[in-house]
Amino acid sequence: MDNLAYVDDFIMKRKTELIDGVVYMMSPRPRYEHITVSGNIFIMFGIYLKGKSCRTFPDGMDLFLDEKNRFVPDVMIVCDKNKIKHDGIHGAPDLVVEVLSKTTAQNDRAKKKDAYEKAGVKEYWIVDTWSKSVEVYLNNDGRFVLNHIYYYLTDEEIVE
Repeated sequence: MDNLAYVDDFIMKRKTELIDGVVYMMSPRPRYEHITVSGNIFIMFGIYLKGKSCRTFPDGMDLFLDEKNRFVPDVMIVCDKNKIKHDGIHGAPDLVVEVLSKTTAQNDRAKKKDAYEKAGVKEYWIVDTWSKSVEVYLNNDGRFVLNHIYYYLTDEEIVE
């Protein structure tokens, strides 16, 4: 592929992410649990934000952090209307949620987390459906600090 216009078109029409200047193909189909969890989070944020100035965005919306980082988060909240463009979100969202997949967990916990931190994302959630947990990171002076880990416990686990 010597034609750069074709390469850009090829990359943008497939589900890819650009992480620190490197193109990554995304998982072709998420698991049932992944879709259910990200969908429920999107719905709950949408209900909470109804009538407020912030908007929630589901999986599928491109996020352009900078020239080297273009992601497709599972859920985003954006409060600055100027960042919302026809082709995606340009600049740091206020909150980003990534639901881990086995093939993307390392990037979500390291490279993407670092990029979100550097770009000024205020809050970052990592949702792990295997451990049934949500890690909440808050941006404190340009660094993510783990604020809390929430666990889902069944009634039997609570009794234990």
